Order: sequence, then C-alpha cells, then structure tokens
Amino acid sequence: MSPAPRTTSRAGAAGADWRDVPLAPVVLLFGPEDFIASRAVDDVRRKLRAQNPELELTTLDAGHYTAGNLGMVASPSLFSEPKLIEASGLAAMNDYFLQDALAYIKDPAPDVTLVLVHGGGVRGKKLLDALKALGVPRVECQPLKKDQDKAQFVSTEFQLARRRIDAQAVRALVAAVGASLSELAAACSQLIADTTGMVSTDDVDKYYGGRVEATAFRVADAALAGNAPVALSTLRHALATGVDPVPLVAALAMKVRTVAKVFGVRGGSAQLASTLGMAPWQVDAARRDAGHWSGPALVQAIKVLAEADAQVKGGAKDPVFAVERAVTVIATAARR
Repeated sequence: MSPAPRTTSRAGAAGADWRDVPLAPVVLLFGPEDFIASRAVDDVRRKLRAQNPELELTTLDAGHYTAGNLGMVASPSLFSEPKLIEASGLAAMNDYFLQDALAYIKDPAPDVTLVLVHGGGVRGKKLLDALKALGVPRVECQPLKKDQDKAQFVSTEFQLARRRIDAQAVRALVAAVGASLSELAAACSQLIADTTGMVSTDDVDKYYGGRVEATAFRVADAALAGNAPVALSTLRHALATGVDPVPLVAALAMKVRTVAKVFGVRGGSAQLASTLGMAPWQVDAARRDAGHWSGPALVQAIKVLAEADAQVKGGAKDPVFAVERAVTVIATAARR
C-alpha cells in the first residue's frame, strides 16, 4: 500500500495546477467552475487508484453533514485499504462539518486523502484560513473568462492528446462553444476523436458552424478582410436562419477593437500579446486584418459600429437594416 504523501510545507498552499493535483492528506479545490473542480477530482482519483486499485471512495455533502461522520469514514477499514474522501458543497457547509473538519485537518488519518470542494465565497472562512496556515495544496477552480485563456485551454487539450489544431481553428472553436468550459472540453474531445491530422477551421465549421457565435465571427472575418460579397451573403443567411443582430454587431465590434489595438504598433507577437492582453496568435491574426485598413477607415468603422450598437439595442425600428449598413460600410472601407 502506498500512503498519500503528507504536506508539511506552507509552500503547498500556493495555487496548484488542476490538471496535475499534488497528492496530500488534505487538498482544497476552491472556486465556482464545476468543470475544473471535477477534472481535479478525477486527477486525484486516477493517481490514487494507480497506486492501489482497491482504493475506497466515500463522498460527503458538507451542507447536509451529520456530526462525527468525517471521523467515522476516515477510520481504518478491516483490510486497511487506502481511502479517498470527497467532501463537496463547502460553500454551504453546516456548523457540524466546520467543527469536524477543523479538528480533522490538524491530524489527518493515515492512508486517507480528503478532497474538499468549495465553490467560492466566505462561508467557512475559519476553515479556509486554517487550511492555508497548514500549507494544504489549494487548486483554483475559477472560470476562464478571457478568450485567450479559453484558447490556451483548447491548445492544451490538443497537446495532451498529441494532436494539432491550427490557430484559426482554435479561435473558431472558442467563438462557437466558448461560453461553457464543459462544452468547450466536449468539443475538443469530439474533434480529437472524429478527425485525423491537423484540425482546421473547416473541421470546426463542419461540427459547430451552426452556432450563433461562429456565424457572427464569419461575418466579421469577411467584413474586416474587405470581402463585401461574402460578408453580406453570410450575414443575410444568418439573419434568415434567426440569428439576432445584437451578437452580429458585437462580433464586428470585437474584431474592429482588436485591429485597432495592433494598428501601427511595432514589436514581436509575444511581446505585444503580453502588453495588450491577447494571445500571440490573436496578435498575428489582427495584424493580418490590419493590413486591409487605414487610420481614417478604422475611425469610420468604429463610428458606424457605435451607431449600429445603439440601433440594434432598441434605438431603431429596423435593427436588421442597421447591421446590414454597418457590415456594408466596414467591408467597403477595408482594402481587399
């Protein structure tokens, strides 16, 4: 039997990687992103079962906890198999759990790993402070809000699967399903399983091209590249299939803002990415788009988008006309 390594240094309190959770008698998963928390729990299970397939698993709900239960399930079993106790719902923990957990973490049971899952907030602050003081490994389970973080997530999923995906396909996938991290992970898994070779934008379009976000970005890509016929035909198809004008204008605005950020700026992609809060591939893509634009044309695009944004959000009787006008102005202002 291989007991879980015991944490003795306060350095363990620093944020641990949710893809590679360190084994310790007690581990804290903190934050509201359920997908990351579930991945972290799976990682702990996999590592412990690799050490001993007879691992005994127990789950506890900290919000509906009965006094004394933690000590009971952590006590040695008849054959002394190692144990994994997963305690979820710490954001709603009751006082019984708080008191028992505070007592337990001071002297964890041997051959037992306790994973504490806290969805965020200040409930149980006394326990959180005690865990930090003891140097318990803490895994941050925070939502990925920035597109560059989601893009990095996609790239890493493919790297771990030893597959390749081009930068534009990453962007298209984030645009199509990036609102939900679990959906984004599922999309990565599907593309990895169902395709061969380098995954391209065509592959992403085949599986996820019908999503509103992806349609909006195809319109924006064509308009910023100065391809008015493609931009307008894609726009009209989107509108005919029920896509709302609001996300269409939002996608255009995002593209124009990105081009404006890199317009006339010199420096390497990596350096600019750090300065501008973008991924290097986003800088490269924006620079390619910027090659179609002049300063006055960008100013014109920004103005027409500000007008279109107000119009599609209730400032005009015909929001469809507003977004068509914006796409036409932008696509004809850009140089082919």
